[in-house]
Amino acid sequence: MIRVANLVKKYGSITAVRDVSFEVKAGEIFAFLGPNGAGKTTTIKILTTLLRPTSGEVEVDGLNPSNNQSEVRKRFGIVFQDPSLDDQLTAYENMDLHGALYSVPKKLRRARIEELLNLFQLWDRRADLVKNFSGGMRRRLEIARCMLHTPKIIFLDEPTLGLDPQTRNQLWTHIRRLNEEQGITVFLTTHYMDEAERMAKRIAIIDHGAIVAQGTLTELKEKTGADSLEAAFLQLTGFSIREEETGQVERMRQMARMFRRR
Repeated sequence: MIRVANLVKKYGSITAVRDVSFEVKAGEIFAFLGPNGAGKTTTIKILTTLLRPTSGEVEVDGLNPSNNQSEVRKRFGIVFQDPSLDDQLTAYENMDLHGALYSVPKKLRRARIEELLNLFQLWDRRADLVKNFSGGMRRRLEIARCMLHTPKIIFLDEPTLGLDPQTRNQLWTHIRRLNEEQGITVFLTTHYMDEAERMAKRIAIIDHGAIVAQGTLTELKEKTGADSLEAAFLQLTGFSIREEETGQVERMRQMARMFRRR
């Protein structure tokens, strides 16, 4: 479903992604992990048509994201790390707007909205303004919204950041159900190692713009001699604290706004 070969992205003299290669099979849950500033967000932006690579090959469902933006965007849904809902609209209105932007026919749109809001236990709150929702409810709505146009892939960029353990567990239960019942391919990033350990079939770890290891949990533990993913991650990426790249969150917000306008 996703193929990346020798991907490079440069910003002037700075190389944010260097010679990155990996594949994600259709229907699998794939975790893409790394410290702050490691190159995760840049890679996701390239996969989701928001950035062009400097060099290398990228395919999403057999299509080049740079040359086939509209077609690639039909094939994926995305939940950004930062909230992207309009909190002055109701849950239903947020869903309906998304469906209209993706040209989902009105009759089908109504059916999909009801189906997804029921799946994520939000149907009874469909007429409530999003500004009155809890953080967990907003996240559930964002995931429901990203599924409205029936994508083949969902990108989840830190989807449970700041949520309590109960809400995190509930969200992953929903995502696993979508993966198992509908065969949705899931590409996720998270700093919660237990989530990746529990959810992902395969894991790639990126640091300083390069893939330092990839494989199953068992393979990563065997490679490092660690007894957990967190221990393996620390051995591969080091123990020093990383600072998030200055302005990265604001740039993601700008990219999200640009994406919604197109």
